[in-house]
Amino acid sequence: MLPRLRSLRPLLVLAVLLLVPTPAAAATMTLTIGGAGRQQASRVIPPGFLGLSFEYWAIPAYAGSDPSAVDPVFVRLVRNLTDGSPPVLRIGGDTTDETWWPAAGVVPPAGATFALTPRWIAVTRALADELQARLILGINLEADDAGTAGAEANALVDGIGRQRVEALELGNEPELYGKFDWGASGMPGRPNGYDFADFDGDFSRIAKALPSVPLAGPTIGAEDWFGNLGPFLSDQPRVAVATLHRYPLELCGSTTGEARYPTIAHLLAPSASRSLADSVAADVRTAHADHVPLRIDEMNSVSCGDGQFPGVTRSFASALWALDALFQMARVGVDGVNIHSYPGATYSLFSFHRSDGRWRATVAPDYYGLDLFAQAAPPGSRLLTVVPNGGRRFDVWAVRAPDHTIRVVVINTGSRTRTVAARAPTAASGTGRATLERLEAPGLSARGGVTLGGQSFGPVTATGVLAGPRQTAVVARSRDGYVFRVPGGSAAMLTIAPS
Repeated sequence: MLPRLRSLRPLLVLAVLLLVPTPAAAATMTLTIGGAGRQQASRVIPPGFLGLSFEYWAIPAYAGSDPSAVDPVFVRLVRNLTDGSPPVLRIGGDTTDETWWPAAGVVPPAGATFALTPRWIAVTRALADELQARLILGINLEADDAGTAGAEANALVDGIGRQRVEALELGNEPELYGKFDWGASGMPGRPNGYDFADFDGDFSRIAKALPSVPLAGPTIGAEDWFGNLGPFLSDQPRVAVATLHRYPLELCGSTTGEARYPTIAHLLAPSASRSLADSVAADVRTAHADHVPLRIDEMNSVSCGDGQFPGVTRSFASALWALDALFQMARVGVDGVNIHSYPGATYSLFSFHRSDGRWRATVAPDYYGLDLFAQAAPPGSRLLTVVPNGGRRFDVWAVRAPDHTIRVVVINTGSRTRTVAARAPTAASGTGRATLERLEAPGLSARGGVTLGGQSFGPVTATGVLAGPRQTAVVARSRDGYVFRVPGGSAAMLTIAPS
């Protein structure tokens, strides 16, 4: 009898395994993709929604110093995110208030660290012309001098061309003027206690010295100043673009364990994406009531943590965060988002070098998240309702493109594979077949090995184009809808083409 019992052991083990639930055998989540819902009917992705933001000194580092030979890899990487529409590029950041134009009679501001030159302007104009870009250009307000601001603004507008200027953005995060040292000065740019009323007055006074082009502002990042947007727009009729800044995590003022302290878990928490967008929803309504678009014209993962936390900012988790955060901003009606980048930043999107006469780039993981968003939501796409719209560690977005293609993006930041059944409107199901593209990496903390549709920029790219065979899977429509799996720590995009 013993030999016979031994021979039955494998069958008994198999029976037990079949009865034990596994992560892959988790219940299917059925998603109903509807038309534009009542609350989302106006949520259209406008042209130029996804833009980039750079410090002043980053332009030659990215585009080169020769206006007749702008870095083609950089140009390609920007174009990847625009779907053919002109990008909106913002140039400013901290260097807004540290930059000046050395004109006759203009004294260098105390906080000056970067002097504009005719070559810088020529390179920026060549870049803007190559991309057909619209530029938001930061103008020094912290110097508190109309002559300095006027000289800089006129040099930029005249040199780059009025047709390329979306707006002049006066100042940068003025809520910090009385708190932090200003550039090279070693002292704050304003007295302690500098408040919104002081800034509003400075803005009005300095704006009179600027050329007659649209203005952007108030370029603030502190939530306790956001409530002043309405009075600001009333006081500043020249402001044609309302601008705010958002970072979900920060090093300054946060400690380990706080929700804003830089960790991968905190970056992927709802507070870093959904709540981040909710924090500007009231300001979107305020700006739109005044018929002014609102842009988050500086956003990335961790503020005030330069050179630190690369395990967070350069991880694959940052790609999933960026993808979700862009959709969240679109959800609340934001008109555009500029992802901030500059050489040496831990959250920099890319770095460039030139050898043997050729430009080459290293592309960071979060860029892949931007690329997938650009594919999923081209200009004119409309957000569609999804029921349910995700859950813990699981977000779902759906859009209908102008050509009626429906794309469903599933972001799974959990550890287990999720099975999804997406039910699209019958009229939009086309031939009943869809394609699936994946955004993957070896893990959430991976800083390399990222692929989008099976393709990659590799360790270095000389083209700015994803390389390798594109990998998509065909998903047939069943009675349950389009059924597919999304492994933990990845994202997937289902594309349903119209018939």
